[in-house]
Amino acid sequence: MAGELEQLRHKPQAALDRPRELVVACPPMRSNVNLSRIVRAAGCCGIERMVVCGAARVIGKIARDAETTLEIEIHRTLPPVLKRFRDEGYPLIGLEQTNASQCLFDFAFPRKAVLVIGNERTGIEDEVLRMLDRCVEIPVYGRPYAHNAATAACMALYEYCRQWPRG
Repeated sequence: MAGELEQLRHKPQAALDRPRELVVACPPMRSNVNLSRIVRAAGCCGIERMVVCGAARVIGKIARDAETTLEIEIHRTLPPVLKRFRDEGYPLIGLEQTNASQCLFDFAFPRKAVLVIGNERTGIEDEVLRMLDRCVEIPVYGRPYAHNAATAACMALYEYCRQWPRG
């Protein structure tokens, strides 16, 4: 096997049997770099819709082509948008460390859901936490005590795709 591997640049995307029904929702983020990394990861995962809040600006060099393939809604705050999604039958799943969070490794993602990401410094605000159906967290085995918001979002998106590989 050694010497037989050849790098393939930009391998064709994997086919999905149906569109992804996961929506990623972000509060106002401190860093447009983090937001752009989340947009890129969502695009790679075949996510079609994101909600971002505040003065959000996606950096094209970081998000790459995902910026053009995602429907990105910009809102002032999350609560009214999350209420609308709940009314449309979407469970609201927070990515946050709470007293009742479930480990991401043990959580069964619903196919149709909204994944709410927390702000880099303040996490998910209390008003939004009260609206959520469930929270998942990623175990941390060293310091700091939490992953970067964009890194955590990437891990959660990967786990969703692992559980729903065909859409």
